[in-house]
Amino acid sequence: MQWTGPKALRQQVQRLWDRGILLSSLIEDENVFPRRLVFKTPDSKALSEQFDEVRQWIHSLQKVTGIRIEYRIVRHQVLGENRVPVSAWLDSLSDAIRIIGRQGEVEQFSALNSLTGERTPGLLPWLQRHPLKALALANAWPKLLDFIDWLTANPRPAIYLRQVDIAGIDSKFLEQHRAVLSALLDLVLPREHIDDQHKGVGGFLQRYGFLSKPLLVRFRLLDPAFTLLPGSDGDISLTDRDFAELNRHPGFTANIRKVYITENEINFLAFPRRAHSLVIFGAGYGFESLANIPWLEQVQVHYWGDIDTHGFIILHQLRNRLPHARSLLMDEATLLAHKSSWGREPRPERRELPHLTGPERRLYDDLCSNRFAPELRLEQERIGFEYLSSRIA
Repeated sequence: MQWTGPKALRQQVQRLWDRGILLSSLIEDENVFPRRLVFKTPDSKALSEQFDEVRQWIHSLQKVTGIRIEYRIVRHQVLGENRVPVSAWLDSLSDAIRIIGRQGEVEQFSALNSLTGERTPGLLPWLQRHPLKALALANAWPKLLDFIDWLTANPRPAIYLRQVDIAGIDSKFLEQHRAVLSALLDLVLPREHIDDQHKGVGGFLQRYGFLSKPLLVRFRLLDPAFTLLPGSDGDISLTDRDFAELNRHPGFTANIRKVYITENEINFLAFPRRAHSLVIFGAGYGFESLANIPWLEQVQVHYWGDIDTHGFIILHQLRNRLPHARSLLMDEATLLAHKSSWGREPRPERRELPHLTGPERRLYDDLCSNRFAPELRLEQERIGFEYLSSRIA
């Protein structure tokens, strides 16, 4: 039987709850009620051939509470006049809540709505669009409003989240709720207090003017004749801002003319000594720490990565930042000279890489097409040290 019965009607009301429509109607009705429900009824053939089943169906609907059933008189040649259900209506929120038993949640959401209307009415549209999310945040909601009030009064504070001093709120709470706070803050903060260059959870701090953990650049000076920190072994880590200021150090510009970048820490530590040079321990995908270093544009930059598809993708991304960067030991000659050290790349990728040179692109295509071996990979640490030293020399 495909006719709509009491269970199907209750399921429709539950779906209205699950979609947030019922709670949203507390903020703005928008003609939610009365609401006609989907209602499939027997046709004239069924009335004739399945009259007992139809009568049972009608009887079951007469027991339904909270849903208004409309009837009409159907005249049949054999059965005569019969009062048959033709539509079902949900007339009010209170009827809907009684059917699905959500009175407690409705009262809780009403309290959230009232609190928000009193303190931050600009957030009411978000409550209306995301009522179930708001309900899930009911316990945290007053604290979220406290933080929004604080940031409204202290725009772009230039401090760490840890330094926000609000009773009952710590940095863990703020970190946990960055996603929802972003949505809420965008609704109420003046546009001049929001940096639209930064988006999403990852850009929360910069978007609203908080300090973020500084990016570190780890490097080694390779020139025995030049030092920045007397008595050190030359392995130094600086924030990206301090690294960008190295060219202000006396003699740095005159002494450093080549920069090598390698992805392997042991290669970084064992990199051969070289006059007028330094080596940076790379960070794989992404070069945020090297994004704003003007003096890198004035020196030779050599990138040494694995000979595999990801190695060339990383090289391509580096050239988005430093177009003049050259590859090191990422060529066919190096690959063929170390055949005994070949391995397999776990998840090779094929992309369009317009920033590769002709020879690099050909080797990348060879790797993608498995010309030399399936999913071929030559890791940089498997390249002979003497081979490295001779090529650098």
